[in-house]
Amino acid sequence: MFSSNERKAKRMMSGLPDSVSDRAYNFIIGGCILYGFIVNAIIVISCQDIFAKMNPWVFLIGYFVLCIAGSVITASSSNPFISFLGYNMIVVPIGALLSTSLPFYYIKDIIAAILVTAVVVAIMVGLSVAYPRFFAGLGRVLFFSLLIGLLAQVVAMFLGYGGTIFNWLFVVIFSLYIGYDWFKAQSYPKTVDNAVDSAVDLYLDIVNLFLQILQIISRMRDN
Repeated sequence: MFSSNERKAKRMMSGLPDSVSDRAYNFIIGGCILYGFIVNAIIVISCQDIFAKMNPWVFLIGYFVLCIAGSVITASSSNPFISFLGYNMIVVPIGALLSTSLPFYYIKDIIAAILVTAVVVAIMVGLSVAYPRFFAGLGRVLFFSLLIGLLAQVVAMFLGYGGTIFNWLFVVIFSLYIGYDWFKAQSYPKTVDNAVDSAVDLYLDIVNLFLQILQIISRMRDN
């Protein structure tokens, strides 16, 4: 899989035959992200029984294989159609995962989490536009913060900790990642392929942010 530096270099060196205007570029990013969420919603609504009955090992293996393959395809391809195919290979298994987890939450909590996530995304994109220099230097800090947070969460799970401190931590990290990835998207050449690739990063940030917010809201209700 491409490292983040290799992926950035590939995007920066992308040729400009398919260059588009700033408005069209951002419209493609937003359209791809919206498309991903619509596909997720369709899968959650119509395919719950299919994935719930699937062998857990088959499900997990298929999930990781498709997501990794999709990431490799989007990272390595300069063809927007192939990158979009890779994007779908990420969106579909995430939709399958959501279809097995969201039924355990109250619909009111899910709607609340969607609304809060949308507000946070709007705020972080606005901050990224207003303070690009701040977000430009967050890449390594966010990467190591996420890595350390995940390792600490695993240790805490073995110790029996079940609080929301890690959810709040990841909310902060993924919120900042949205601002950082939006800044990166605007620094790349305005091509269709770079728009699709940037949509992948932002889609994953938003999904992870939504799941953390949903867990917080659900635990607040239980308490």
